Amino acid sequence: MKKLSGNEIRELFLAFFERQDHLRLPGASLIPKNDPTLLLTGAGMVPFKPYFLGQAKPPHPRITTCQPCIRTPDIERVGYTDRHGTFFEMLGNFSFGDYFKKEAIQWAWEFVTTVFELPPDRLWVSVYEHDDEAAQLWHEVVGIPKERIVKLGKSDNFWEIGVGPCGPCSEIYLDRGLAHGCGRPDCAPGCDCERFLEIWNLVFIQYNKDEEGNYHELASKNIDTGMGLERAAVLLQGVKNLFETDLVRPILDKVASLAGVAYGTDQDKDVSMRVITDHVRGVTFMVKDGIVPSNEGRGYVLRRLLRRALRHGRLLQIELPFITEVVEEVIAVMSPAYPDLRERQDYILKVIAQEEERFRQTLDQGVEHLERTLEELKAQGRTMLPGEYAFKLYDTYGFPFELTKEIAAEDGFTVDEEGFRVAMEAQRERARQAREETGYVGLEEAFFTELATKKGLSTQFIGYEQSSTNTRISAIVKDGRLADALAAGEEGQIVLEVTPFYAESGGQVADSGEIIGPEGTFAVTDVKNVAGKIISHGGKVTAGVIRTGDEIRATIAEEVRLDTARNHTATHLLHKALRAVVGEHATQAGSLVSPEYLRFDFRHFAPLSPEELARVEAMVNAAILADYEVQTRITDYDTAVKDGAIALFGEKYDDQVRVVQIGDYSAELCGGTHVARTGQIGLFKIISESGIAAGIRRIEAVSGRYAWDWFARRSRILEEVSRELKVNPEQVAEKVGRLLQQVKEGEKEIAALKQKLAQSQLADPTAAAVEVNGLQLVVQRMDDLDAAGMRNLVDQLKAKLDAGVVVLGGVSEGKVTLIAGATPAAVQQGAHAGKLVGALAKIVGGGGGGRPEMAQAGGKEPAKLDEALRGAEQALRDLLA
Repeated sequence: MKKLSGNEIRELFLAFFERQDHLRLPGASLIPKNDPTLLLTGAGMVPFKPYFLGQAKPPHPRITTCQPCIRTPDIERVGYTDRHGTFFEMLGNFSFGDYFKKEAIQWAWEFVTTVFELPPDRLWVSVYEHDDEAAQLWHEVVGIPKERIVKLGKSDNFWEIGVGPCGPCSEIYLDRGLAHGCGRPDCAPGCDCERFLEIWNLVFIQYNKDEEGNYHELASKNIDTGMGLERAAVLLQGVKNLFETDLVRPILDKVASLAGVAYGTDQDKDVSMRVITDHVRGVTFMVKDGIVPSNEGRGYVLRRLLRRALRHGRLLQIELPFITEVVEEVIAVMSPAYPDLRERQDYILKVIAQEEERFRQTLDQGVEHLERTLEELKAQGRTMLPGEYAFKLYDTYGFPFELTKEIAAEDGFTVDEEGFRVAMEAQRERARQAREETGYVGLEEAFFTELATKKGLSTQFIGYEQSSTNTRISAIVKDGRLADALAAGEEGQIVLEVTPFYAESGGQVADSGEIIGPEGTFAVTDVKNVAGKIISHGGKVTAGVIRTGDEIRATIAEEVRLDTARNHTATHLLHKALRAVVGEHATQAGSLVSPEYLRFDFRHFAPLSPEELARVEAMVNAAILADYEVQTRITDYDTAVKDGAIALFGEKYDDQVRVVQIGDYSAELCGGTHVARTGQIGLFKIISESGIAAGIRRIEAVSGRYAWDWFARRSRILEEVSRELKVNPEQVAEKVGRLLQQVKEGEKEIAALKQKLAQSQLADPTAAAVEVNGLQLVVQRMDDLDAAGMRNLVDQLKAKLDAGVVVLGGVSEGKVTLIAGATPAAVQQGAHAGKLVGALAKIVGGGGGGRPEMAQAGGKEPAKLDEALRGAEQALRDLLA
């Protein structure tokens, strides 16, 4: 068995298949391109789905890659087993209608026995129980004894995800020996123990599964194989698990160093260190590919991984923040194979540092929420925290279950662990069902794929050159099935042989318009690219009948198209201006181009100043006034990038790309519709700039007639205000400034009068005081004072007391303010303003605290303020006791 580094394994694999006439391609982004059915790239075949489905032609019938992947179904097993990880590199070789089982099996065997030099007598294979062809090839062509060929059922050795292409698979295992096994005499591949380690899965895609669950033999069969690089490294480097391989161990050692713990000395701590190591590898690559933390979609997966790592850091008592130090180690280890990690290092570190700080704040909120709930349960005489509540803390706040148990135990509570597990399992089941319902390609895409492959349907797009055309209806779809016709009022989808309608793509919304036939009219409201070759026109028949086979006139709404084109060209101008004003890092992270407005998301870490926004806006309008010619050309990707065209980060482009060139101002790869000259945009106005996620800013803007409307509306408002103020529009700002100053002075005068009134009410605090264990306690409601006024009054009252405590509370704008103070003598006797006000704040649905002599808290339930103030006396007694 040859000892190889992880980098050597990767290169040997790719080079081997290059020698077998495979095209080597770089790994794709973790964000699947144009695939709403998948959150993340979880397998090497994901970037090639259009080729497997026959929707697009591959650049070569044989391809090999090393694909970074993220999978989370087994997230709870990470750290506990030798082989599970959420992040891994998948080595693969693929055939699109070229070679099939025999070649795939022969090459796999040749590679593992001659390149890896694995001992043939320790290699086992599994096959699908009904795949006699594969079993025969392994035995008769390769020579594996029948006793080392294991037939397994559909759940183990048949690959499918919902509808679409699927097929049996065959896996290669290495027998690691009895020491790694369960000891059962029938132990073999398929056993859950660690003895037989799967190193390579060969998938034979020979069927297409339809919506009814039927399997149809594919005319063009495909191969999809996957070998986990980390698992191969475990075997070839002679280590116990993936965390001890050369591409992972340095990261693990960094975590151990931060924790001040030696790896291998404490099983629980080893698990936590493994979890951190795995998850940080994943989040580093996810952020590198443009994913940012959020509460939905792939951003939520990123946030969950990062917060799990932070929770395990807390278990190891690593002081926050620490994740960025681990990220730097990941980049150091992985950047030789993935140089873009080093190129985007600053961005990656900033995004993760911001999320780490957010989680620290979230933990504080979780503790506050938990402590308030424990107080409520204690008042009810209960001693067990419900499991569903513990899960809510975990799911909503990312609050560690172990920490929930720890805090609950300190307050004399146990936690319903079974209820927590039930709630967790229910969530997993919901997620599993959602994955199954989504399927491999989705029902709609599968239906249109069948139309494209079996009926040969396709649509030619001519919308760059023409706004209307005569053509023929090749298919009508209603309720997911082919239909002969649609009558007035009925909705459906129409497939045309030729269309001028632009389908929603690249952030640009679809065209709208009409399809007019000999007997009826169809209003088009939704246009999509489906199955790679077909453009679907969704909408409703507004008059008469539309039939399959009709010769029709298809016409887009030209004015709406022009509005959209203005905004799309303006988006390119904005992108260029942002990079010039803010910096080259301000690259596109998302966009929406509609007729009414444009939305542009870009990478940056702080709000743009008014001066920066003004410079960006001025630069865009200067480009509009320059009336640059907008030209498009088709060229190959490498030439376009070499000539200076901007390619959006994380996008996967075809060999031939469309370049939109705006004079000598900008050039981008883009498939959208644009104006012929920038002067047609007319006018550009930024209407908002905001943050939408860590490291992502958003600009919304209008152009053309919508920009004119924006200025016209504001001009009318300014004229109305100037009339009310009886000044010229140019003097409005000055007049408003003077009025605001008068209001401010009036508010100061009112506050001073309220302060004097409050002081007169408590001129002699001892008269209003009650005695609590030898201390004077003054409690008063002061709704007319703000927080600053209450603090001043507390200081004045304390000065009139020898050994006393003051508690003031008030409501302003629906929020409760509580302030407590204690004299030095009272503090010496055990009084503590911070603890006292914290206890009262829980009653009004809030929290807070502070120093023994002065503290402030807030709350969200004004109706309970009197109850809280009445409870001050008992709270002080409890504190002194």
